[in-house]
Order: sequence, then C-alpha cells, then structure tokens
Amino acid sequence: MTIKTDILVVGAGPAGSSAAKHAAKHGVEVVMIDRKSEIGSPKRCAEGASKESLEELGIKPNPRWIARELSGVRLVAPDQTSVWLDENTIKLPEAGYVLERKVFDKHMAMDAARVGTKIMIRTEAVSLKRTDDGFSVEIETMGKKDTIETKMIIAADGPESRIGRMAGLKCNTPLENMESGIQYEMAGLEMENNNCIQFYFGSVAPGGYAWIFPKGDDIANVGLGILTDKADKTAKEYLDDFVKNCPETKNAQAVEMNVGGVPVGGVVEESVGDNIIVVGDAAGHTNPFTGGGINSSLESGVYAGTIAAGAIQEGDCSKFNLKDFEKLVNEGPASQFEAYIKAKDYLLTLDDDEFNKIAEEFAKADLDRISPKTLIKLLIKVSPKALLKLGKLF
Repeated sequence: MTIKTDILVVGAGPAGSSAAKHAAKHGVEVVMIDRKSEIGSPKRCAEGASKESLEELGIKPNPRWIARELSGVRLVAPDQTSVWLDENTIKLPEAGYVLERKVFDKHMAMDAARVGTKIMIRTEAVSLKRTDDGFSVEIETMGKKDTIETKMIIAADGPESRIGRMAGLKCNTPLENMESGIQYEMAGLEMENNNCIQFYFGSVAPGGYAWIFPKGDDIANVGLGILTDKADKTAKEYLDDFVKNCPETKNAQAVEMNVGGVPVGGVVEESVGDNIIVVGDAAGHTNPFTGGGINSSLESGVYAGTIAAGAIQEGDCSKFNLKDFEKLVNEGPASQFEAYIKAKDYLLTLDDDEFNKIAEEFAKADLDRISPKTLIKLLIKVSPKALLKLGKLF
C-alpha cells in the first residue's frame, strides 16, 4: 500500500506533535508516525516544564498531565551545602510543573489528530529515497511494509535521529556532547520539601548533575546525566551510589527505569535541507546548560509545522525556502545556547571544593529570579575564575 501526504512527521514526542498540529492547522495533509506502541512511553526526561512557556504556546494546563506543581528549587553542593530558592521570591527556571509525560505526549498527539493529522503508531521509517517532489519512505507498521510518498519530512525522531542523516544532512550530535542519562521513578522518598526540584552538583555526576523531581508526596524522578569521557563508572553506577547515599532516597524503591542520551552541544550543523526539517532533540534543541528540552522542542515544533505548511502551499520546499526555520530557532529557544555552552564548559573545570565555595556564596546572594542566565551572572560575581572565563557572555 502507498500512502500519499503533504508532510510526514517522524516521531510523536513534543516536537513532532507540535509540528504536526501547526502544519495541519494550516490545511495541509499530515501523517505522523511513531515506532512505539504507546506515545509517551518510555519517558526520556525528568519531566519538568515551564508554566510560562506552556502558556505562551497556548497549551492550557490540565490536571491529567500535571503530576506536581512546584514552588521552589534546591541547589546542593558536594558537601551538602544547600541553596533554597522559593517561588514566592524568585522566578523559577525550566520547571514549574513536573509532567506525567505518558499522558502529556498523548495529549499533544490528540491535539494534532483533532486538527486533521493522521497518526500511525508502532510504525518505523526503515529507509527513504528522494523523488522528483519529495521523498518515498519505506515504513514497517505492525510487521507489514508499506510506503509513504511525501513532499516534506519533519524529523522529530529524538537524540538518536536517523532520518536527517538518511536524507543527507549533517545533523549528528558528536558523542562528546551527548550526555548519558539514567533515571528511576521511585516511591518511598523522604523529601525535606516535596514541592521543590533538586539539583546535585560535582563528582556525584561528572559532566552533569543529579536531580530529584517530585511527582507526589513520596514519589519522584531521581536521575542524573554524565559525560562519559569525564566519568570512570557507568551512569547507572553513579545513580545507584547517589540513591544509596542521599538521605532522601536511601529508603526509596524504584518502580521504573529510563535511559537515554541527552544532546548538550547546541543546535546541529544542518537542521534544514530540500524537503526536510529536523526538529527537537534530533536537531539539538536542548538547553546545553540544563539539558531541558520540552519547552524548546514544543516551540521549535510550532516553527517547523508552520514553515513546512507554508512551503507546501507555495509549492517550494527547497532548503532556501525553509531557512527561516533556523532563523526563528536561533532567535528564539536557541538564542543563548552559545553562552550556555561556554558556561557548561566552565563548570566542567570545577572540582568539588570549588563547587562548595560557590554554593556558600550563592547561599548569601539575594536573587529575585532563577534562570540559566541569572545563575551564570551570579557565578561571574562570586568566582574570580568565572569572571575570567565568562565575564563577557552577558
């Protein structure tokens, strides 16, 4: 069987469903495929999302997919010095809600379906070849092989993306910029404040950080990300050590485990080509400083869907006609990625003692908001070493 469509979206995560929805809203035919049998499962992140960003994107909060509304942030140094930042006095970063991704991702896919997107689950793009007016994509669905002929592809197939590369784009995230992430969903935690997200820095997670994102009174996502060239153990070994030694998790039990890569190298070299746009984690639309990607993926999906639909209607899906996508991403969610990369590289030079000293100064600071940008500014203020390395970033 051959299916014909204007746009094929590969991957039904936040970026893919956002792109599909905004393309279909403009009246073009959209097919979205996902290789999993359940959209949103397994989850691939700590599930934090910004209230403000969701509101700006027109996504109304729904109690079905909000596991926890957050009121603060805790930053923890290797010596357990803690910096508590409360929602009443500061503006929170890429959090605000801890989502239930298995519900949220379905919600987004359903929104795309409601405006006309055809969704095919348990369907994988096996190969593709260029045609005179787009691509012919061989798919395998429920064990059967079919073909989709499409004028445009939006590749939203995650950090291990193959579709962009299959189409000839330079869209690899180098291995040295791919964090190895692992997370348990756990019950039985004894959290000091179960309405705050927590970040643990230093040798507990070389090249990254560990986190606790509460989802209930004694339930939380507990995970970490590491850069393997900075580590001497596996991510799981670091996480198991963290769980065993952290007072809040030592008596908890894991009920789910998720693993995966997190791109922290910024936007890939090429995210558009003739008849194709790469979006979300596949395009490196993940904050290099925090690893957060839900909000930036949703926003970049809006741009991808809108621009792809416009190209279809204009009858011009050339790379030149799609370049505005990269411009919008670079002016929007990725506008400060280069600065965040430099800040991340600076943190990689710190040892535990330096993290402890910085935490002491942070604890004394008077902040009115918290974001990657304000944290970097504070780093510059309290650390002479940071001033030399980062003084001209902002």
